Amino acid sequence: MVFASINKSIQSTPSFHQALFSSKTFRPHIKEKEKFWSVRLQLSWILSVSLVGFLLFVSFLSLEFYLLIHTQMAIKKNGFIPSCAPEELKKVLKAVASEWGDMIKDMEEFHVVPLKGALTNEVFQINWPTKHGDLHQKVLVRVYGEGVEVFFNRDDEIRTFECMSKHGQGPRLLGRFPDGRIEEFIHARTLSAADLRDPEISSLVAAKLREFHNLDMPGSKDVLLWKRLRTWLSLSKKFCSPEAAKEFGLDILGDEISILEKELSQGYQEIGFCHNDLQYGNIMMDEETRVITLIDYEYASYNPIAYDLANHFCEMAANYHSETPHILDFTIYPDTEERRRFIRAYVASSGNEPSDGEVEKLLVDAEKYTLANHLFWGLWGIISGHVNKIDFDYLEYARQRFQQYWFKKTLALESLTL
Repeated sequence: MVFASINKSIQSTPSFHQALFSSKTFRPHIKEKEKFWSVRLQLSWILSVSLVGFLLFVSFLSLEFYLLIHTQMAIKKNGFIPSCAPEELKKVLKAVASEWGDMIKDMEEFHVVPLKGALTNEVFQINWPTKHGDLHQKVLVRVYGEGVEVFFNRDDEIRTFECMSKHGQGPRLLGRFPDGRIEEFIHARTLSAADLRDPEISSLVAAKLREFHNLDMPGSKDVLLWKRLRTWLSLSKKFCSPEAAKEFGLDILGDEISILEKELSQGYQEIGFCHNDLQYGNIMMDEETRVITLIDYEYASYNPIAYDLANHFCEMAANYHSETPHILDFTIYPDTEERRRFIRAYVASSGNEPSDGEVEKLLVDAEKYTLANHLFWGLWGIISGHVNKIDFDYLEYARQRFQQYWFKKTLALESLTL
């Protein structure tokens, strides 16, 4: 079709040729005419060959581009987790599959599904076909975030994980590799930000949190909050430039921590084993049984239970699955009645009807502990911004937590002299 168009174009000027060749002045120059046509034919041939070559070249590039894109898509779909030691992970996965009677011959049988919302580690769902081929096994692979060992002792965290599993409080540990671990996949739904505002689901979470706080865990039962805040403040100062340290007010936060510890530690406080990171992504619910499971215990420790309640309330301002997961919206922070309802369900889950005084005291204490919570996650954000490679604006997150600290300081502690 292209060649026909070219030849047609060449032959589309007969009147010009006839007029030229019929001229008496031109007829004596037949050789010049033949030479002229010879050149035209040669040019036509060269043009045709060039065009064919060009089209073949374009076709080749298109094929290469197609193969490149689809190869990359295949790698993305079936490839292994890039940020961990893949060979070690493959060995452990094959060992787990073998224990379950599944023989994995080709590593492409493992299907990798990244799970969003994690801010400390990278989390993946790994699927593979069973020996019968009609079902798929599932496990959860947790790849430790870079540098996050500054926040907690990994061996202590593993011991907590195993202990929680023995108590029937979480998934089983299936295997470990240098940069992470393999966990039992819980067949339950991870809650959404909206689920936390559902009264029925909220009461179930409150009851589960009470059960969590009553766990008798091995090791020290001393409050860790204040020691951890001071350790993180020291680390933040090391990571920050003088300008950034001034922006975040790090030089005065040491005094703020001391004042908070003094004022909030007065009087009786119930101490329990606290989750310390009860955001919606760390809560799962079985849709059929309505059983709640709390997961991810990296930050778990003994603390005042009012602090853990405060943390949960602050997390209601977050949506880590939005287009701007680092942005917090404290205009949707739960109002007094919503917080009171949660605390009443929390206390009532022990089997005794809570008194109004008991509920109100815990309500007030939790609101005061939001200050410590803002400092906790503000410092965490600064450190994470320097050591963690997860795609999340940690420093902007830290700014918001510090802004909330100063905003709520007077409101939350208006009865205290700070």
